[in-house]
Amino acid sequence: MEVLFYIVVTIITFLIMEVVTWATHKYVMHGLLWYLHEDHHQPKYQGVFEKNDAFFVIFAVPSILLFYFGAIPELNYLFFIGLGILAYGISYFLIHDVLIHRRFNWFKNVKSPYLKGLRKAHKVHHKHLGKADGECFGMLWVPKKYFVYRKK
Repeated sequence: MEVLFYIVVTIITFLIMEVVTWATHKYVMHGLLWYLHEDHHQPKYQGVFEKNDAFFVIFAVPSILLFYFGAIPELNYLFFIGLGILAYGISYFLIHDVLIHRRFNWFKNVKSPYLKGLRKAHKVHHKHLGKADGECFGMLWVPKKYFVYRKK
């Protein structure tokens, strides 16, 4: 029963991270910390890293702390909250940096309507070069209008 509880905690944390990401992206990245996120919205950025990559570290710190305090003195639910944050971070990296922005050439021929919809929504987000007037701030949950399904 305890194992099932920890699995549920990890999954719920992963799902909550989409809400946290949406709010952070809209109100922090496009607000107070725009100076870190701004270069991500500039066309033809020519570097391996962007200032925006600092957000990976910012989001990793709570996960690392939760792993630490969730393992001492014995394994507890905090560890699995950290695991949910880590799983979301890995998903974010694979979806945002690899699939959408093609920072690595790993997923070139994606045929999934869902993944194509994610790319389309993110492109709409990036049509705004400034911090105002943005849309589509989420990563895994985007409005239906961005998904194109083939009719048979």
